[in-house]
Order: sequence, then structure tokens, then C-alpha cells
Amino acid sequence: MSTMDETPQTTPQIKMLPLHMDFKQFTICKPAPFSCDEEAILERERCDYTHRITYQMARSGQTGRRVRVYADGIYDLFHQGHARQLMQAKNIFPNVYLIVGVCNDELTHRMKGRTVMNGFERYEGVRHCRYVDEIVQNAPWTLSDEFIADNKIDFVAHDDIPYGHDGLDDIYGPLKARGMFVATERTEGVSTSDIVARIVKDYDLYVRRNLARGYSAKELNVSFLSEKKFRLQNKMDELKSRGKRELTKVKGDIITKWEEKSREFIDTFLLLFGRERLNHLWNESKGKLIQALSPPGSPSGSVNGDDLDADANDSSDEYLELPTEYSGGSSSSLNGKKQHSTSSLARRSYQQTRSGAASSSSPDNYDNDDDHAAAFDTEFVERRSN
Repeated sequence: MSTMDETPQTTPQIKMLPLHMDFKQFTICKPAPFSCDEEAILERERCDYTHRITYQMARSGQTGRRVRVYADGIYDLFHQGHARQLMQAKNIFPNVYLIVGVCNDELTHRMKGRTVMNGFERYEGVRHCRYVDEIVQNAPWTLSDEFIADNKIDFVAHDDIPYGHDGLDDIYGPLKARGMFVATERTEGVSTSDIVARIVKDYDLYVRRNLARGYSAKELNVSFLSEKKFRLQNKMDELKSRGKRELTKVKGDIITKWEEKSREFIDTFLLLFGRERLNHLWNESKGKLIQALSPPGSPSGSVNGDDLDADANDSSDEYLELPTEYSGGSSSSLNGKKQHSTSSLARRSYQQTRSGAASSSSPDNYDNDDDHAAAFDTEFVERRSN
């Protein structure tokens, strides 16, 4: 038998919701109600407006009820500047119930000009802002005492720039005098007018974009020729984009193939000219390289003239030497032997020629040989002197 006390285990009960129940009523985040909706009416009826709240009471948080703050505007192309203004109005006091008035299209077009969004779109844009607790449709341009009393407004939040209308320098002037006005700050660099200016500046781009998305020229208020021009520009841009994509793809393919081929080249090079192969080639060609780079051997004969042939010695005796007056008194020696000048060689050649001619001639020509030799000597001396 177990000595431990056995206690029954209890399973937590999970409460199941009926299948037919609408889950929307359990949604925490939901759009703000309109002033004519039941939720807004109940909130307004619970407010004891006879208990007036001063600015000091609202700042201290000792009010006994929620402070009802009203902010109004057009809120066309709802942007961060609008959201920031509403956030300031929501947090200007510790416990704020924020009511936002939005003017309708008719009043806005008459007082301010044409809007991009219609009234319904502007209402929906504001009521989905998380700082807003209630929406007033068809809000007036100026706030009367009756309007303030009907909506039980404690303070009006707006930027401090004066707005003139119907002879008034500032339509919020009376509220400022009564201490019912709180100022918010504008967000610099963003406004509905700035956004419209950007659209106008890049008009062609937005028209081309909408034409590409299926809008007709009539819907965009574009002429027939302008439509064709914009469509042609869209086609050109499309071709350019396609060309860039194809070029990028081709470049990628080329790089991939080059990487594959480079691996094959490297493998083949290593196979043909690896470490062992290079060593083998070096050993084979080392001897040839040494032989090619070595200087040629010296000849076996002597350059000092000791081993010259006897014929050469004998023939040297045959050279005749001219007198010093013909040779200019100069002579050179090669290997210790006297060398004859050019004139001596010429004279010997001439004498040999003449002697050969004399041997073949008649004895009568012997006398003329001496005359010819003398003439040659004279002519040679003149040439040398010249």
C-alpha cells in the first residue's frame, strides 16, 4: 500500500465559444466609430459636461472624467504628418478622448480646392488611425458654440498658425481667448501639397506605370498620341531590362564555363609538367644547356709564328723592299719579320709581269723594258707625292 496521499488530478476547463458567435466583438483593435454610431453616442451621454475642465486640471490629470479633445482638418492623402498631429492631440493630456472632424467634399472644394481622395476615403483613412477615438463627418469649417456644446468638446487641438475666414484673422481666435485651444506642431517637409507636387513633377512616370498596369488613356485623361508615346517608352524600357537580364545571364554562364575549363587546364598542366616531370626534363637537358653555354676550345697551333711553313719563309725572301724614299721610311714587323710596303709589292708584281713579257718577246724589246720601268717609277713617285 502506498504511503503517499493520492489527490485527484484536475484538468483545467477550456471555455469554448459558440461557433455562431461573431469574433469581431472580441477584436481589440478596431476603427474608430462615427459620432452617429451607438458606441460614440453612449460615450457622449456618459460625459458630465456640466463639470467643466480647465487647462490646469487637464494637465494635472485630476479631472474625474476623460478630457474630450477635438481636432479637425481635410486629411487628404493621409500621411505621417497627419498621424503625428493626431498623436500630439491624443497625448497632450493624461486622459484624452480624441474626436476628429473631417470636412466633406463640397465644403472642402469650395473653401480649399480639389482633393485627391473623396470624402469617404478620407473618413476611412482617419478612423483607422489608432490615436482616434471618434470621427465627426461633415465637420464645419468654423466651430460654433452650438457645435462645441453638442459634441461636449473641452479643448480644440490644431497648429498655432492663424487661419483667416469671413473677415476673421484667425478662426481659432475666440477659442484661444477662452482658454480652450491647445497647439500642436506641424511636421516639416511633408504635406498633402508636397505629395501632389511630387506626382506632378514625375507625371510621365506615373502615367506610364498606370498604362502598364492596365489603366486606359481615358481614365488617365491622356490623349491618343501621348498614350502611344508612353506605351512606346514602356516597350523600350522593357527591352532594355530584358537585355540587361540576358547579358547578366550570359556573363554568369561565361564565368561558370571559364571556371570549369580552368580546372581542366590546371589538371592537364600538372599532369604534363608536374614536379617529377620537370625534374626529369631538367636532368635530360642539363648537359645540353651546359654545352651550349660553355665557351669554344682554343686551337692547337701556335700564334707566335714558330710553326710557319718553310714555303712561307722562303717566299718571304722573294718580297722586294722599296727604298725609304718610296715607302716613306716606315715599315712594320709581324712576328719578328720585316714586312714590305704596298709599293714594294706593286713594284715586284710589275717587274714579274715585265719579265714574263720580255721572255716571250724578241731581244729588241729588252732596251724598252728599262725605259718602261723608269717611267713606272716616276709615275709611282708622283702619285705618292700627290
